[in-house]
Amino acid sequence: MVNVNKLRAKMVENGLNVETTAEKAGMNKATLYRRLNNPEEITIGEADALVSALDMSGGEAVAVFFSQIVA
Repeated sequence: MVNVNKLRAKMVENGLNVETTAEKAGMNKATLYRRLNNPEEITIGEADALVSALDMSGGEAVAVFFSQIVA
């Protein structure tokens, strides 16, 4: 499960908004908005592009894209 809060925090940490993040990742901003609202639909290619665009380390990428929420 994707941790959208951590993904958004990484965007803020890099001083980016959705539009600039999408541009850096080579995505349409509408697509990124949809993915943030429905993170189950993020493809591996999109995740890879976001990791690159946000300069994430391997650990950060795992924490964002492979988080497991246990209740």
